[in-house]
Amino acid sequence: MKTRRIADVEVSAIGLGGMPMSIEGRPDRERSIKTIHAALDAGVTFIDTADAYHLHADEVGHNEELIAEALRSWGGDASTILVATKGGHLRPGDGSWTLNGRPEYLKEAVKASLRRLGGDAIGLYQFHRPDPEVPYAESVGAIRDLLDEGLIRLAGISNANPDQIREANEILGGRLASVQNQFSPSFRSSEPELELADELGIAFLPWSPLGGITSAADLGSRFAPFKEVADARGISPQVVALAWELAKSPHVIPIPGSSRPETIQDSVTAVEVELTRDELDRLDAAGA
Repeated sequence: MKTRRIADVEVSAIGLGGMPMSIEGRPDRERSIKTIHAALDAGVTFIDTADAYHLHADEVGHNEELIAEALRSWGGDASTILVATKGGHLRPGDGSWTLNGRPEYLKEAVKASLRRLGGDAIGLYQFHRPDPEVPYAESVGAIRDLLDEGLIRLAGISNANPDQIREANEILGGRLASVQNQFSPSFRSSEPELELADELGIAFLPWSPLGGITSAADLGSRFAPFKEVADARGISPQVVALAWELAKSPHVIPIPGSSRPETIQDSVTAVEVELTRDELDRLDAAGA
């Protein structure tokens, strides 16, 4: 497994997104554990989760608990795995998503996540999404306090714009470790944030990195080049998409979500794919 860095921590160049194992359409617990184990066995050393990855109001932290269980039952050295979680986004249980960026809430959410994940500190904690009711500086200030207190080892933000990235890095005293934004073949509006993260030397973690290439209709039209490159190489369009993202910057670490062992086993093969300049140009132009 090839590696990249989040701050001073070396992790697999492809991570695992845990969300599909805990929200709508989620598999049973046994298959989820097998999926996490398959990722770990394939060399994945970075897993992304959030306390809001659950269905019902009474199961906050469902995905965090699932990952903790999988790490406990795995035969390898779980201390080598960086688990990132997030707070500030909530699911009241009716299918909606709400926000709470109040500093006092975030500090309590971190403690609850730490209890579920175990250990003495959270590896990477990310402010999940800006709350328009709370000044951004106050929310990120809470993350800074948690970093100073040692409850979290690394600090990140998610769903942020360039101004917020700069502000967060300043508030954190240059210690912003990662930015997690949506980025994929069909969602490219986070390119400025990716470029800024690259400029600052901060890890950029694309969430939903396979958007636009899971639909047969899309593959036959807007995103046909992804299928054409995949067919020529004898690999899946999903792997091509991840390889294209990896080629964007050495700071990019995609975190494809998975709920089956086969899908994450396929995704990790993207680290071995070196796309040509011509292929990258064709993929950059796809969907334009």
